Amino acid sequence: VHLQTQQQGKLTIGQMVVKIYRGDGIRGFYNGISASLLRQLTYSTTRFGMYETIKKQFPGDSTTIPFYQKALIAGVSGACGGWVGTPGDMVNVRMQNDMKLAPEKRRNYKHAIDGVIRVYREEGITKLFNGATMATARAILMTIGQLSFYDQIKQIAIASGYMKDNLTTHFFSSFLAVCILPYFFMNSVGSWLLIRQLSSRIEKF
Repeated sequence: VHLQTQQQGKLTIGQMVVKIYRGDGIRGFYNGISASLLRQLTYSTTRFGMYETIKKQFPGDSTTIPFYQKALIAGVSGACGGWVGTPGDMVNVRMQNDMKLAPEKRRNYKHAIDGVIRVYREEGITKLFNGATMATARAILMTIGQLSFYDQIKQIAIASGYMKDNLTTHFFSSFLAVCILPYFFMNSVGSWLLIRQLSSRIEKF
């Protein structure tokens, strides 16, 4: 987040590490960790849970579902996960950007739940979903590039006869799914756009 939201874009990762350490010490590296956990608990559990649940509603098993249907299920699941995870994303960016503000302008959220409650009380519920459109779009693309490709690769690997439905095949399928160019593109570009949107005009956001 710090590298992606720096205004001039001149600091390397090493320089950013030194800057954070000098400004906030070791604790500075963990600013926003509770919000990151909240975001994962809401975003990831929703999209993974929905994907598997919806997939089971189709007749047969996952090997009989065509790829376009898997992609559609992944897109719907990602959309729901992205929307649900937006408050965690927003609070996470705020907590990590606090160090860039003057001391009197910092929000100083104690943790993610405190941040969510304060935003709700001070700015209204709609502010919690600031950036929801971008977060949802990113989640749709990333979930399609991750879950549907994983299922399809696993299906092809098992059908080839060279691999069985075991841990090795699952790891192999996961590895290939995240190495696919669309996944990297969707995740990296989507994350960059979302963070830039959430952190634009940091003091006002």
